[in-house]
Formats: sequence, C-alpha cells, structure tokens
Amino acid sequence: MNAPKLAGSARLILACTLILLPLALLAAGPESEAATPADGDAANASDLEAEAGPEVIVARIDSAIQVVVAEFMEQVTEEADLAGAEALVVELSTPGGEMQAMRAVFTAFLEADTPVVVYVSPSGAQAASAGFFILLGADVAAMAPGTNTGAAHPVAGGGGDIPGAMGDKVTQDAAATARSLAARSGRDQKLAEEAVTESRSFSAEEALEAGLVDLVAPSLQSLLVELDGRVVEKRGEERTLQTRDASVRRVEMSAFQRIRSTIAHPNIAILLMSLGSIGLIFEITHPGAIFPGVVGAICLILGLWAMSVLPINYAGLALLLLAGVLWVLEIKIPSFGMLTLAGAISFCLGAMMLFRDADPALRASLNLIVAIGITVGLVTLGLGRLALKAQFRRVATGSEGLLDELGLVSSGITAGAPGKVRLHGEIWNAEADVAVAEGDRVRVVQVDGMTLRVEPVGDT
Repeated sequence: MNAPKLAGSARLILACTLILLPLALLAAGPESEAATPADGDAANASDLEAEAGPEVIVARIDSAIQVVVAEFMEQVTEEADLAGAEALVVELSTPGGEMQAMRAVFTAFLEADTPVVVYVSPSGAQAASAGFFILLGADVAAMAPGTNTGAAHPVAGGGGDIPGAMGDKVTQDAAATARSLAARSGRDQKLAEEAVTESRSFSAEEALEAGLVDLVAPSLQSLLVELDGRVVEKRGEERTLQTRDASVRRVEMSAFQRIRSTIAHPNIAILLMSLGSIGLIFEITHPGAIFPGVVGAICLILGLWAMSVLPINYAGLALLLLAGVLWVLEIKIPSFGMLTLAGAISFCLGAMMLFRDADPALRASLNLIVAIGITVGLVTLGLGRLALKAQFRRVATGSEGLLDELGLVSSGITAGAPGKVRLHGEIWNAEADVAVAEGDRVRVVQVDGMTLRVEPVGDT
C-alpha cells in the first residue's frame, strides 16, 4: 500500500475513533462512574463507622435541575445508605429545572434510609420553582439568611401562563405535589400550595415563621449543631440525629458528570448543534478536510445527546433540520442569499420552539439564538459564495486548461505542414492557418488530441 493510501486510512481511523469515543462515553451509565461496594465491604464500612463516630455526607446542587443532577442525587443517597451516614446534607442553589428530574430527586430523598437535610445556601442563593419542591421533599428543610424559595407556578415556554385546560391541569398537579410533600413533614400545606398557584416567594425568615422550613442557619457547622438531638421520622421509625461532633465528608460530581451536566442545558445544546452544522457544511464544500467534519460530527452527537435528556418539541427539531437542509442547498444552488435567509429564520423559530419545558431555567436564550442564526447564516453565505466562484473559475487542467495559453515555436509551421511548439516545458505538434517562423510566440486556440491549433500573437 502506498503512502497516500496509508495517510487516507490513518485519517479515516482517526475520524471514526473521534466520532465513536463520545458515543461510548455517553452510553456509559452511572454504574461506570462509581463502584458499588459488596455486602462484605458495606458491613466492614458500618463497623468502621461505628468505631469512628457518626458521619455526615454533604453534596451540592448548584445548577438547573436536570437528568444528570437527578442521577447524582440518586448516587449520593445510595452511598449515604451504604455508609450508614447519620445524615445527608444537600446544599441547594437552583433557579428551577425539569419536572421529571425534580421528581426523581425528591423521590430518591423519600426512599432513602438516611435522613435527608436540604440546606438552601449560601446567602443570596435560591430554591425557586423545582427547587421549592426539592426543599419540601427533605426530612429537614433549612435555609441560610438572605436566601429565598417559592415561585413554583408552572409557566409556558415563552414565560407566560399555560393557556386553557392544560394550564389548569399542570397547575393542579403541581399544587397537589406541593401539598403532599408538605403534609408528609408537617409543613403548612396552604402556603405550599400558594407558592404554586399564586407564585408566592418567601425569604428564609418568612419561610421559617410560616412553617415551610424547619431551621435557619448561617453556616453548615451551625446547621449541624442545631440538627443535633432533632428527632426525624424515617420509614415509620423515629431517629435522633447526632450531628454536633460528626465528621463531614463531601461528595462531588465526577468530572464526566460535570461535563454532562454542562452539556445538558438548552444554550449548550443549541450551540453544539450549530457548531456541528458549520463543521459538516465546511466538509461538504471542502471534501477531504477531515478535521472540520470530525469536529462537526462530535458536536452533533453531543448536541443530540443533550436533546435526548431534555424535554423537546419535535416541531422545533423539524425546523432546525429544515434550516440545515436550506443552508446546504445554498451551497449547491445559487439563490443569492434567499435560502440562507430562509434557513436563518427556520433556525431561530425552531430554536425558540425546541424546548417545551415550563420552567424558565431550561429555556434557551433568545439573544443566543439570534446570534447563532445570524452567524451560521453568514458562514453558509460565505461558503456558498466561494462554491459559486469555483464553478465559474477557468479550468486549469486537461485540454481545456491549454486554451489561450502562450507557447514558443521550436520548429517552423507552414500552412498544411505541422511544426513544433514548446508549451509548459513540453513539445507539442502544432498547426496554423498561416506560416509561423521558429522563435515566434503563438496562442493555443484549439486542442485536437495531441495536436495544438495555434495562431501567432506577435512580439510582446
């Protein structure tokens, strides 16, 4: 196999590897990120914990609630149960999130054997919308001074109320969930419902006075002191917390979970899809470039994964695909920018419709959508212009590439008797309608097989 074929095979293998790698990583479930201790290891861990004293596990949520956060919380609660922790403290700061992921989080809290304490912190943090339900789902709800919670009314994708019977249905379902969670821990059901139906918000002190939370503590250490001796009912049994002198162990997301959590956001998903489109369009216009196509394919795969874990509107996805088709056609069919404009409009409309979740925390930025639409449109228009210019460019190879080229007569030409012409370092047979002397310059007007038909051009 020759060198060019080897180089081509190496590029193909590299491209396939780079494309398959993110697929393999995304296909890896949570089981690949943390090993589950065996029964014997769990028993040994419990014996060691009994000798070393109580342990409190602390984890943090500092983003919108989505599938990766739910996966992390399920992992942390399982780890706390296996370790026999005295309590699991979840530090919370979130503007809201996806409803199914929210339910997965507080369901993990309700099913855990370990008492779960949700602590809205630090000062300035919030537990809004989906965060309010997670706070209500805790065995002990606590807030730091200067924080707030509530504002859990469902809204439509554009930020307004959900119209008609569907709006009533979604609101009543959310209100019933809030009442159920509040009743379980003896919190004020009426105020919990008003946070949903009337979008009421509460400061830490107001929530404590109204009975929506159990404690207000300025720091984690002070929270552990106030929790000490508190009786918590878990699975029908009362447990007295011993947290004053407990050791604290923090559990963080793995690096891969942090990456996936970042990707699983509407703004990042749309950005990845756009970069993927640009890469593939460049590869279509410049076949063999390899790198832009590979990067584009990787971005598309990651963007499609993000859309698979986010609630999307399929009409919006169809408009995004239509935008991609229109941009590719702009390169193939000269439309003087009309297809590019149509693609940009289709992209902006599709991106605005794409994410159907009611929570504002999981909506794409309008400014980002418009900026991406204009940028990708301009890039496509530029690539289309280059492709159009290439179609009208003069042929530089083959017999057509010899037309109008200048050569030097090396053997005289007479009417009816061919001579020789030196052209591009080669000697060609040449014919002419008039006699041309040796050393004269001629122009090629026709190529007939291996014979050139020329005409004199005189001295230049």
